[in-house]
Amino acid sequence: MGPITAGVLQLVALTGALALVHIPLGNHLARVYSSRRHLRIEQWIYKGIGADPDTEMTWTAYLRGVLAFSAVGVLFLYGLQRLQGVLPGSLGFDAIDPDQAFNTAVSFVTNTNWQSYYGEQAMGHVVQTAGLAVQNFVSAAVGMAVAVALVRGFARSRSGELGNFWSDLVRGVVRVLLPLAFVAAVVLVACGVIQNFSGIHEVGQFMGGSQQWNGGAVASQEAIKELGTNGGGYFNANSAHPFENPTPFSNLFEIFLILVVPFSLPRAFGVMVGSVRQGYAILAAMGTIWLGFVALMMWTEFSHHGPAFDLAGGAMEGKEVRFGIGGSSIFAVSTTLTSTGAVDSFHSSFTGLGGGITLLGMMLGEIAPGGVGSGLYGMLIMAVIAVFIAGLMVGRTPEYLGKKIGTREIKLAALYILVTPALALVLTAFAMALPTPAHSMTNSGAHGFSEILYAYTSAANNNGSAFAGLNADTQWFNSTLGLAMLFGRFVPIVFVLALAGSLARQTPVPATAGTLRTEKPLFTGLLVGAILIITGLTYFPALALGPLAEGLA
Repeated sequence: MGPITAGVLQLVALTGALALVHIPLGNHLARVYSSRRHLRIEQWIYKGIGADPDTEMTWTAYLRGVLAFSAVGVLFLYGLQRLQGVLPGSLGFDAIDPDQAFNTAVSFVTNTNWQSYYGEQAMGHVVQTAGLAVQNFVSAAVGMAVAVALVRGFARSRSGELGNFWSDLVRGVVRVLLPLAFVAAVVLVACGVIQNFSGIHEVGQFMGGSQQWNGGAVASQEAIKELGTNGGGYFNANSAHPFENPTPFSNLFEIFLILVVPFSLPRAFGVMVGSVRQGYAILAAMGTIWLGFVALMMWTEFSHHGPAFDLAGGAMEGKEVRFGIGGSSIFAVSTTLTSTGAVDSFHSSFTGLGGGITLLGMMLGEIAPGGVGSGLYGMLIMAVIAVFIAGLMVGRTPEYLGKKIGTREIKLAALYILVTPALALVLTAFAMALPTPAHSMTNSGAHGFSEILYAYTSAANNNGSAFAGLNADTQWFNSTLGLAMLFGRFVPIVFVLALAGSLARQTPVPATAGTLRTEKPLFTGLLVGAILIITGLTYFPALALGPLAEGLA
């Protein structure tokens, strides 16, 4: 079997598996967030945190809950890292430096999981399990809660209430992420992923010196890392490390975990708004972009240019031979079109155009299918923009799901899509203009520029993957990337919840002959076109200076 055939068969198997679980998991998600019943363990949690899960919240109260919970998470994780030197199970590692502790705390709380450190050489068992792994669960649950609040904004009328943040947060963890992560961890252990609390030990001699590795609860963290679209690796090599991702099957299974919840949320959206066809329209837009990007990535990486490429069967630099180009391409597209950031190959070693595809995936806003929760609310924001564009074409006040998209709604949607480009491009410009940040670049020219652009695009979009070759463990990058992650996560959430509150207060408008049918393929095409055009106009000059210049050289 040739490498291209193997890659296509992996893509077919993955698509089939996602299609198989789409309806049951989507229906389950809808039931979780629509139920009025509280499990006993959930009731214990509510008592422990002093929350009333039945109290309905306006968008401002919901936002206060999101911000307060996240602020506590940042402080707790920062403190845990600073105290690591005196904690049990620290494996002898010292406390993390203040700037790196800030960067890491913000990174994991914002669901970014950017890492400017070597996991196996910096973090002990307590920080990894009680700190980073816990944030992998709750940061993903926050994203799902915000998405559900926006869905309720479309589904409800004349109330302005969006549910209860604490109830949505706890249910997301207890009823969705924990059960799925448990099953996934068992599968990963069966595949050979390690799960222990061993210390540092020698594994053999290498080039005249000893090689040492430490163990860890890797399978349990790997499961939620992918399932919650987090991405932070237990080891520096991330999912290219054999302790995290040992076989081609585990590689395909991890891609499945990355995509399964984001691709199922459109079904939950359709059920909750009372029209599953609306969910299918959103799913079709997500699937079209994802499949298109995978096809483009495989084409760029399988293209042969010279004897070395012919002998290797494609661009194998930076890729694991046990995964090949097909598995690496699917993983790279899936991790950058979601907010995961996990890698099983090094994106800096991809071809110039292939690296540009990973960048463009993040620049789209990671909405195809996007992160857990963040992908759905990002796509719904783009649907509002697409409806507005269609309204301009026919001279009619735009409507979406029976809600008028007026001046307030479109301003909030526009502000949402401007936040991350502003952060990524402005900070990239500063880093290139100032003398010190450029010293962290390993490469010069177009590829060096791509390293900087990739870092800030990854941080602002809460992705977390890196282009490699960039020394980001400096005070400048730890601080500026940390701020990019903070603003890139929470400023858009402000606009999402404000939009949800505005929609929930409206009275539904009955459909007429002139109403745009947003469940039809025509709207899906309009939505995909709007996403690509808006992104192209925003980022094309920067892409032309980096990956396009390198790829066309």
